[in-house]
Amino acid sequence: MTDYSNDHDLKEQTETIVRELAQAAGLGRGKILVIGTSTSEVAGRKIGTGGALETARQVLNGIEEVQAEFGFHTAFQCCEHLNRALVVERELLEHLGLTEVAAVPIPHAGGSMASAAYRSLAAPCLAESISAHAGIDIGETMIGMHLRPVAVPFRPSIRFIGEARVTAALTRPKLIGGQRAVYRLEQDMNSTSCD
Repeated sequence: MTDYSNDHDLKEQTETIVRELAQAAGLGRGKILVIGTSTSEVAGRKIGTGGALETARQVLNGIEEVQAEFGFHTAFQCCEHLNRALVVERELLEHLGLTEVAAVPIPHAGGSMASAAYRSLAAPCLAESISAHAGIDIGETMIGMHLRPVAVPFRPSIRFIGEARVTAALTRPKLIGGQRAVYRLEQDMNSTSCD
C-alpha cells in the first residue's frame, strides 16, 4: 500500500482528470458532473473499510478548482447505505425539479466524499437521482445509474487517483433515424428524399 500523505498529489491527479473530462465532454454552465469516490480505495484499501475525510477534502479541492474554471454543477454520489443519493446544491435540485430525500451524509453512512461535499456546499441537500452529462468514478463506486443515456467511455491520461482506479464517461444524445439520418447540419441535404 502506497502512502498518500502528500495531499498535493491527490489534488493534482484529480484536477488533471476532471479538466480532461470537462474539455472532452464540453462541460460548462448548466452541465452536470456526477462524482463517485471511495476514499478507502484512494488509500489502497478495500472500498468501505478505511474512508478518510482529509483524503476526500483533497480530491474535492481538485474538483472545485476545475469547476470554478468551467462553471459546471457537481453531484456527489453517496454510498449504498444512502441508496446512492446525491449531494447537490439546493438551487440545482429546485431548478431541475429533482426529488429530495432526507439524510445528512456522514463517513459511515454516505461516505467520506459525500460527507465532505455536503459540508462544503452553500446550501446542500440530497437528491434521489440525477441525469448527469458526465461522470467520474474514483474507486469503482458504480455511478452509471446517474448518467444520461448514451454513456461513452472516456479514458483520461492518468487512470488512478492515489491507489483508486478511475473510470470516466461523457454522454451524448441518442442517434435516431438509421442509415438515412443526418447528424450534423453541414452534411449533404441533396440525398434521396423519403417523401
